[in-house]
Amino acid sequence: MTVHNFHHKQPFTLESGAVLPELHVAYHTYGTLNSTGSNVVWICHALTANADVMDWWKGLIGPGQAIDPEKDFIVCANILGSCYGSSGPLSHNPVTGKPYFHSFPKITIRDMVNAHVLLRKHLGVQQVKLLLGGSMGGYQALEWALLEPAIISRLGLLCTGASESAWSIAIHTAQRLAIEADNTWQEDSYAAGAKGLKAARAIGMLTYRNYQTFVRTQSDPDNEKTDHFRASSYIEYQGDKLVKRFNAQSYWLLSKAMDSHNISRGRNTDLAGALALITQPSLIVGITSDILCPPEEQLFLSQHIPQATYHEIDSTYGHDGFLIEFEKINRILQDWMC
Repeated sequence: MTVHNFHHKQPFTLESGAVLPELHVAYHTYGTLNSTGSNVVWICHALTANADVMDWWKGLIGPGQAIDPEKDFIVCANILGSCYGSSGPLSHNPVTGKPYFHSFPKITIRDMVNAHVLLRKHLGVQQVKLLLGGSMGGYQALEWALLEPAIISRLGLLCTGASESAWSIAIHTAQRLAIEADNTWQEDSYAAGAKGLKAARAIGMLTYRNYQTFVRTQSDPDNEKTDHFRASSYIEYQGDKLVKRFNAQSYWLLSKAMDSHNISRGRNTDLAGALALITQPSLIVGITSDILCPPEEQLFLSQHIPQATYHEIDSTYGHDGFLIEFEKINRILQDWMC
């Protein structure tokens, strides 16, 4: 599928007060908007994903699935700050004619949602039948449901929470320290911090899965081995894989954006009060073995969103379960959408 680019030529003001002279949003659409505009499914992606949701979540989206491009008009936009076509550190600053690199300003989840809203208006979307997001995508969905309650009809929230936890902030800080320890980090170049990004990904992988998953899949059968363990090779491979497709400056920036996530900020209420403002029917899914955003965070959502339905999937895949357990998620979604 061809990626599209929405170019907003007007200044875009961020929550911090900083202003981008213009905004680019890369996005994919699948299917056709019907005559009444009632078949829109908008999917918000997580940290290092991109707008091509049929590639990274293909088990959930397709003919006969809960989200079907033969019936639904599916939209997924690359988030602000990423390196997959939307405005971010690798974008060219129209004022200087050079890439932003480290000068790209701090962003928040709300800034990402405001960019989504501009794209929504550009596409002529007046109603979103289902707004769906996992992990950081769920952060965007929660913010958007509060920002445009008349536009969003239903919410699907997977492995996500109402605010970033102290646990996750600590993990992100450790990852940023790894990136900053790379002696190339301060360079104005596309490759700045690449080795640090590999280390940051290694830290992340420990939280995306868990003890049971690593013991089951990465244990060595050779009891005589003293080096070059399978688990080490796996972590090295995952780090190299991310470095080839992502950028350290975007990763650093987006991890800061996740840390800022708190839906009660600026709303003169606490988290429970902010969730009580979400009136849309909301499907909330947790994964039993998720140690990054554990089920207690989804249970909190379900206890305070008035029209919430909670499902917990028994899976060994940890936080990554929302990307892997698509058969179970499909069944839950299909039953809930009926």
